[in-house]
Amino acid sequence: MTASESCGIDDFEQKLITYFDSFRNTLSTNADDWVIKGFIDVYKNIYTISVDTKVISKIIELILFPVISKFAEKQSYKIVLSEYQNHYPDITFILPGSSKIALDLKSTYRIDSKTVNGFTLGAFTGYFRQRDSYKNITFPYEQYSAHFVLGVIYSRNTQSFNDRYIYTIDDLYDITSVIKDFDFLLHEKWKIASDTTGSGNTKNIGSIKDIESLLKGKGVFEPYGQNVFDDYWMNYLTDDMARKIDSKVPYRNIKEYWEWKNR
Repeated sequence: MTASESCGIDDFEQKLITYFDSFRNTLSTNADDWVIKGFIDVYKNIYTISVDTKVISKIIELILFPVISKFAEKQSYKIVLSEYQNHYPDITFILPGSSKIALDLKSTYRIDSKTVNGFTLGAFTGYFRQRDSYKNITFPYEQYSAHFVLGVIYSRNTQSFNDRYIYTIDDLYDITSVIKDFDFLLHEKWKIASDTTGSGNTKNIGSIKDIESLLKGKGVFEPYGQNVFDDYWMNYLTDDMARKIDSKVPYRNIKEYWEWKNR
């Protein structure tokens, strides 16, 4: 990475962080409840939202995008959106001078005061390993100067949920928001990555789950640097991946990785 690219990345990060208040004002009321109460039809019926994380995540993305778009316009950044739902990243920023920065929008809920359910940080196969590939990615991975995550942490509302499914406009302020209490973070994804996969039997990188460490960007790889993060996940094998090549899983965590590297 050139000095100019590094400066551009730092500038991008610092300027987007200044929009955290705008993100908060867009997502929440003065009481820090979610501004979204439900979906409305042409008859002015309001249908309440469940706590389904995929639904909540998508709505958060949609209502934050206009703020991100204004940020890009003010900074003279060109933005390219992901053409497909399963393509990486959500947004590509092209900076003056043609440097590219990847930004994924992620959200997760608090399990308790110290931990969250966690983010998934993209695949560790496919485009992550074949870095000149255009498959499932807007531009080849190697063309990006940095890969950022804009993360939203929220709490599920512990109050009794709405006992009705359909409301009217007159009932708007009687509808309980299903989430509240937002925090935001912006870090390069290697800084908040874990040494374990995301949820389920997926080939996605998982994030750390400690809230304080997430907010500070103190993930498993932060002490070692991005090169170690890349090497770890480019050589990582799940049980299924190892069986397919008649091999053993070389390591399952950062401690075993260093043992494997030192053999």
